[in-house]
Amino acid sequence: MSIQRETAALGNWSTRAYHRRWLLDQASGLFDFFQYRGVDPKGGFYDMDDAGRPLDVVNPVRGIHSTARMVHCFSIGSLLGRPGSEDIVDHGMNYLWKQHRDATHGGYVWSLNNDGPVDASKQGYGHAFVLLAASSAKTIGHPLADGMLADVTEILNTKFWEEKHGAIAEEFNQDWSPIDGGSYRGQNSNMHLTEALMAAFEATGDRTYLDKAESIADLIIRCSAGSVGWRVAEHFNADWELDKDYRGNEMFRPSGTTPGHWLEWARLVLQLWFLGDKRHDWMPDAAKGLFSQSMSLGWDNDKGGFFYTLDWADAPAKRNKLWWPACEGAGAAHYLNEHMPSDFHEVSYRKIWGAIGRAFIDHKNGGWHEELTEDLVPAHTLFPGKGDIYHALQACLIPLFPATGSLTKVIAEAGGKI
Repeated sequence: MSIQRETAALGNWSTRAYHRRWLLDQASGLFDFFQYRGVDPKGGFYDMDDAGRPLDVVNPVRGIHSTARMVHCFSIGSLLGRPGSEDIVDHGMNYLWKQHRDATHGGYVWSLNNDGPVDASKQGYGHAFVLLAASSAKTIGHPLADGMLADVTEILNTKFWEEKHGAIAEEFNQDWSPIDGGSYRGQNSNMHLTEALMAAFEATGDRTYLDKAESIADLIIRCSAGSVGWRVAEHFNADWELDKDYRGNEMFRPSGTTPGHWLEWARLVLQLWFLGDKRHDWMPDAAKGLFSQSMSLGWDNDKGGFFYTLDWADAPAKRNKLWWPACEGAGAAHYLNEHMPSDFHEVSYRKIWGAIGRAFIDHKNGGWHEELTEDLVPAHTLFPGKGDIYHALQACLIPLFPATGSLTKVIAEAGGKI
């Protein structure tokens, strides 16, 4: 029996004062890294290199998801009482509303530089994060939040949502004409929309948001993942039939399967189960199965960390280790420990944080390494630097609050007390 398993009987780390202080310290470090270095005075936010310098200070490309995530995370900072957070939220909300928003065709374009749109396509993934940003900003009373929430909700309902499938389509050209026939459907955009729909439900009390989240989860997790042993398939055709041969963008649409998304869904399904008054009996079993499969098939028992992708024979395909699956694993393990406590979940929680502390946290420069080799050495084959606070910040804060809803909800309910 391992030392970790023996000591798990002494109680969860998430209840221990030192561990909780350590997590809060890591969250504060992330806030420091991004708040004071990431703001582009011309709008939006910089992607940064390992040392925290802008990768392009002259005319950087700003992706919609990066801007929206900063709004979400610093709304959380405001709820916690972090000085200056509202300024970051205001900066991001104004860029989303005045620059990303397409006043001619409606919706929000994918990316911009100082000269205008770089990629003017309308992506379900991006609109999911606009919904999350607006919902989070609403919790702190930002003046643009209600208008943006109404606007993006209308776009999601009228342009993206496909009632016959109970999920959203993936992408359109700027004028809403189909991209390459519009035949691709993806789980990643729908997964993040599920997160955003729950946040919107919590912020507004409008049950239709929750109904849509439950519909997506039923399609992608109960029906699809449940049919292949709780492996989350990524890519589908327009009829939501699995496409195992799909090859696409390796950052947003990698081929094969992605254990990090199994972990992300494990947490989201438990959150959805709780918000839905525990009406769907399949959800806890699904969350447990998703987490178990990710640890069994995706975790590197020799070196630590999660392999980025697996092939359909469950063998590691892309063997590099990214920060976000480890972050999602920590959050999922905590949620499972809260709702279905077990030594396995607690030991897994400790393993994951061990790898994060050892390899992903940049103890020299601040922030977290976003990509490591199989041997846990910093690398840049997919991610050029440090462009994202979202996954790491949530991983640090989720274990500090009840596993009953979005961070904006549970922090507000706790009055910001940790």
